[in-house]
Amino acid sequence: QVQLVESGGGLVQAGGSLRLSCEASGSIFSRNAMAWYRQAPGKQRELVASITTTGITNYPDSVKGRFTISRDNAENTVYLQMNSLKPEDTARYSCNKLFGAFTWGVGTQVTVSS
Repeated sequence: QVQLVESGGGLVQAGGSLRLSCEASGSIFSRNAMAWYRQAPGKQRELVASITTTGITNYPDSVKGRFTISRDNAENTVYLQMNSLKPEDTARYSCNKLFGAFTWGVGTQVTVSS
């Protein structure tokens, strides 16, 4: 059973940056496309970045040019570099497979003040 542990969230002013990390237990990590998701209170979970096993990335327009996803298969870790943060980026961020889902971790809270 793969476990996901997210870290790196915090409180930041608008325009600031954060780097999130998601460490996955188990060797199956490298065989899966991975993604970062976020969920704000009262809203549905949304996909904010994805990366295939070969490193192809994709982003929705809302974060394109500001967020960068990367992965280190040797460390079973996926990262999300977030720049030029906006108050609307405030949410709990979690990582998981792009297709299907491992058991969700607790996520990491990102709060962007205006």
